[in-house]
Amino acid sequence: MAQQQVPRIDLTSGLLLLALATVWGGSFFFAEIALREVPPLTISLHRVFWAALALFFVVMWMRIPFPRSIRAWLCYLVMGALNNAIPFSLIFWGQVTIDSGLASILNGTTAVFGALVAGLLLADERLTARKVIGALFGLFGVAVIMGIDALTNFDLQNLAQLAVMGAALSYSFAGVWGKKFLSGYPPIMNAFGMLAGATVLMIPVVAFTEGPPALNLSIEVWAALIALALLSTALAYLLYFKILVRAGSANLMLVTLLIPPVAIALSTTFLGETLAFESLLGFAIIAVGLAITDGRLLDRLTRTSH
Repeated sequence: MAQQQVPRIDLTSGLLLLALATVWGGSFFFAEIALREVPPLTISLHRVFWAALALFFVVMWMRIPFPRSIRAWLCYLVMGALNNAIPFSLIFWGQVTIDSGLASILNGTTAVFGALVAGLLLADERLTARKVIGALFGLFGVAVIMGIDALTNFDLQNLAQLAVMGAALSYSFAGVWGKKFLSGYPPIMNAFGMLAGATVLMIPVVAFTEGPPALNLSIEVWAALIALALLSTALAYLLYFKILVRAGSANLMLVTLLIPPVAIALSTTFLGETLAFESLLGFAIIAVGLAITDGRLLDRLTRTSH
């Protein structure tokens, strides 16, 4: 029997991975600009609405049939909440208080905690010592970022940091939900369906909490909102599924390590943000946690030592 080949990253996949990290890392930068004139929940609505509209035309162009069952659209509604409405809103709300670079670092725990949650909830992704140790490193990295003072002097900045962590946890549960209930549908349809579901959820939430979205925004803010929706969401999902097919889910997880450097580079260059040493150290610890969770680097080092 022929041995199954493990997907590898070739030049094209590597470039696609860098492109995905750029547009996803850019989402924190675009949100920071949009927050100058738009409240956080309204930014989330803009992001999912315009992205859903763009992917609708992609689905029509590709002639992908729409699901006809109510169950499928209810699943999309839940997926839209877990993977878009909740995490986007938490991250943007957190960015009102903390810088975009720090938000991207805390969001980097998604892959580490995602592996742990999947190990606990999915029968075919058993919980291993690596996943537990990786999650512990992720928590330690977050603790370093938040500082020991958070235990005795909890403030709004700590709450914002926890909000971004909540977004990472929501992404983790979204991964489990998508695998259990949406694996039978075309990936692009899943992306459109969950964004449409998130839009349906966000419209009443925004109307009740922040009122009707203002349209008299500056050109700079409109550009940030459209870039957030079309580049960091619609295009990002197209790149995501393209890389998934070419390089596999394990290689795709590497994008988690590439997003913070992109976000940090944009925020320091164009927004004048600076990161504390504790934040950079925390990111390094979270990166080690991801490497342990992934396991391939440790396996390679073990083979080399022998």
